[in-house]
Amino acid sequence: MTVLPANPMSPRPFRILKVVRELSDTFTLLLQPETGGAFSFRPGQFNMLYVFGAGEVPISISGEPAEDRQLVHTIRSVGPVTQALGRLKAGDVVGVRGPFGTPWPVEDAFGDDLAIIAGGVGLAPLRPAIYQALANRPRFGKLIIMYGARTPQDILFRKELEKWRSRFDVNVHVTVDHATGQWAGRVGVVTKVVAKAGFDPLHTTALVCGPEVMMRYAVEALEERGVAASKVHVSMERNMKCGVGLCGHCQWGPHFVCRDGPVFRFSDVAALFPVREL
Repeated sequence: MTVLPANPMSPRPFRILKVVRELSDTFTLLLQPETGGAFSFRPGQFNMLYVFGAGEVPISISGEPAEDRQLVHTIRSVGPVTQALGRLKAGDVVGVRGPFGTPWPVEDAFGDDLAIIAGGVGLAPLRPAIYQALANRPRFGKLIIMYGARTPQDILFRKELEKWRSRFDVNVHVTVDHATGQWAGRVGVVTKVVAKAGFDPLHTTALVCGPEVMMRYAVEALEERGVAASKVHVSMERNMKCGVGLCGHCQWGPHFVCRDGPVFRFSDVAALFPVREL
C-alpha cells in the first residue's frame, strides 16, 4: 500500500541510494523513503520530484512495480530542475509527490499480442509495463518490443534490451536513426519496424511512448496494419506543474494531462493528437 502524506501537495522526503549514469544526458535515481514503508505504483504513473532550492518536475517511474522498497526514476537533463537533479549524489534528499496519473493497461491486454513501441528516453516510462508483461508472460500472445534511438550511443537500458532479446518468448527490435562506429544492427526510424513486426493486428494492444512526432508516425503505422485506435495507448507527458489538475498548465483540449493522463487511449484523443502546440 502506498504511504502518502494527507496533502498530495506536500512532498515526502526520499534519500538517494544510488545514481546511475545511463547516457551522456540521462541518469537514473534509486530512491528510498526517509520514513520507511512501502511505495507502490502502477506502470505509466509519474511522480513530482522536488529539488530543494530549484523546484519540481514531473518524472515517470521507471522501476519494477513489484519492488516496493525503492523508487526508480530515469531522467533526461533538459532544464534547470532536471539539471539540479543530475548534480545530486547518493545520500542527498529529494521531495516526492505521487504517484499520479493513469497507468498503461497491461492487464487489459491479457489474451492479446502486446506491442511496445518506444523512442529515445520514452523507453523509461514503458519499462515498468515491460516488467509487468514479463511477470505475466503466459497471459499474452506475442510480446514485441520495438525501440528506436538516434545513434548506438543513445540506446537506453542496453543491457536489459540484450537480456530481453535473449529470451525465446520475447521479440526485441532495436534500430537507430544514424549508424556510427561498429554498429551492425538495423538503421532507420522505429516506425518502419511496425510494418514488419509479427503481431496479429486484430488481436494486438499497443503501448507507445516517445517524442510526439515519433508517436504520430507510430500510430499511423499501427492503423495501416489494422490495429484499432481503441487498442492503441500513448503517453502524453507534458510540462506539468502541480500534478493534480489545479494549475491548468498541462491542459490539452478538454483534458488535463496530469489528471486524465499521461496515458491515453488513442481513440479518445485522436482529434487532438495532430494539432500542434495545443
